[in-house]
Amino acid sequence: MKTNISKKLNRIIESPDNFSRILDNLQEGIIAHDLNRKIFFFNKTAESLTGYSRGEILDRDCHQAFGAPFCSSECNFCGDAPPPRDSEKRALTITTKSGEQRRIEMTIINMRDENNESFGVLVSFKDLTDLINLQIKAGDIRSFANIIGQDIKMLQVFQQIKDVASYDYPVHIFGETGTGKELVASAIHAESPRSGKPFVPINCGALPESLIESELFGHVRGSFSGAIRDKKGRFELADKGTLFLDEAAELSKLMQVKLLRFLQDGTFERVGGEKTMQVDVRVISATNKNLMEEIKAERFREDLYYRLNVIPVKLPPLRERRTDVPLLVSHFLKEAGRRHKSPAPSITDDALGALMDYEWPGNVRELQNAVQFSIVKCNQDIITKSDLPPEISRLKSRGISKQNRSGKLDIESVHTALKTTGGNKARAAKILGVGRATLYRFLGANPDSF
Repeated sequence: MKTNISKKLNRIIESPDNFSRILDNLQEGIIAHDLNRKIFFFNKTAESLTGYSRGEILDRDCHQAFGAPFCSSECNFCGDAPPPRDSEKRALTITTKSGEQRRIEMTIINMRDENNESFGVLVSFKDLTDLINLQIKAGDIRSFANIIGQDIKMLQVFQQIKDVASYDYPVHIFGETGTGKELVASAIHAESPRSGKPFVPINCGALPESLIESELFGHVRGSFSGAIRDKKGRFELADKGTLFLDEAAELSKLMQVKLLRFLQDGTFERVGGEKTMQVDVRVISATNKNLMEEIKAERFREDLYYRLNVIPVKLPPLRERRTDVPLLVSHFLKEAGRRHKSPAPSITDDALGALMDYEWPGNVRELQNAVQFSIVKCNQDIITKSDLPPEISRLKSRGISKQNRSGKLDIESVHTALKTTGGNKARAAKILGVGRATLYRFLGANPDSF
């Protein structure tokens, strides 16, 4: 029987027409190219998902055919990138022929001949854009672009990222220290048409005044002591990509003027140089200060504020999205387990409740540090309240949030607590800081939401 099946399969595979017909009727897009990136197969679903026809794609270098590497900056056939493994999965954003951004998940397969020699790659991909949009709207998503969160405030941030990514307008991200401003900037870049180009961050508050201009705009040889060669600045390095100006409020008045000029006409000069240079860069800025107050104090230019703050994105502090704490803790524990190649410890409900009670002045970064501290201190398979940093373990339990301390629940927080506990209502009630009877009454009053 097996021999007959094998013969029939061989008949199908050995017929190019049959094999092409099978691939054409798959729901996934299929692209195949040789080691020189020359495309030799492109199925009908790939045509539909990308907007390009076979006539535009076949026998062409995949970089030229799509106007940029289809695999974005992760292309294994660019520069010094490592050769593709036998099989690997990636999620990335592509630009269709019409200029639309689509989020896809792709599987890359290294094709080998009878001598086990690689002769090209086959890529299968499916469009996740509509699914992700529905998940965000339904609140059925725990992370987006490496950002962890399920609170309604974070879902709104996820939607903003998707909304602003397709446009080249400047974005200003406001949030307290540790809320993940660079992660959001990187996500906007990754979701944008510039995703295949550089994302270049610079912390404006971490460099002395004497160096910031050279770091941003570069310098020419001999322009100052130590300038032994010409050097490109961050704006040049980010050409065709995105520049992220973190802590932009720390820029001096002189640098604010130079930045304003660039935002107006896209030109600048290197330090000590006479040649006017022009680059194509999207600028995303961030600060933990209230820029309107900085303007009133005459520390920040009002005209620059309006240039940077075209699209504002506000990140909520962790204390305003406490129901995300269990998700973040779980993520950090798993991350530690992978890094140290050992099973991650679990955490008691009492310890988790203490973490949810804490105010988190340092936000997500402080929570990550607290989890790492607890992993080292516990020296066993489970983290208890006594293993937490002293400023957290000494707190008396107050319940999770103001609304939960008053006995009021909302659908989002209950939904998150039930997911975190795998549906265990007793543990979910403890995490939410309410009695089991209160939780049961809430579930009974909202049967269609769970």
